[in-house]
Formats: sequence, C-alpha cells, structure tokens
Amino acid sequence: MHSNSEIPFHARHDDELLTLDDFAEILMTPVNTVRWWRQVGTGPAFFKIGRRLYTTVGDLRRFIREQRLASKPVIGRPKAV
Repeated sequence: MHSNSEIPFHARHDDELLTLDDFAEILMTPVNTVRWWRQVGTGPAFFKIGRRLYTTVGDLRRFIREQRLASKPVIGRPKAV
C-alpha cells in the first residue's frame, strides 16, 4: 500500500483529505504561511475533524486555479479617452 505522498498530486481524488502540513508541502510553502492565509481568509476553506484541520484535494486545486486566474486580467481594460 502506498502512502498518499507517493501518489502524484494530479492522480489524487478530489475528496481526499489533506492536513495543513500536506497542503504546505504540496505548495512548497511554509506551514506558518498557510496558517496566516487561513487566519486572514485568503486560503482555501479548512474544517476540523476532532482537533485536526483538513481541506480537500479539490479545494486545493480550486485555490491554485483561483490564484492562477487572479494573476492575469481576463480581458484588457480599454484606455480612457
């Protein structure tokens, strides 16, 4: 049996649970940065099961897509005359 970290991210199921540490590892981001994003409401939704925080692979994919789209304007704005 393989651990989840051995399965490539693109092959994981959208409903798979990810811990805060998993999330940070996949994005190659410090855990404290992910905690900050969560605190200020800019990261994906996390939820608790017992005392642990989780998100899903699908929510992480959505977060990545939103970040990618936010970095580019969809349509250039016309210049004011």
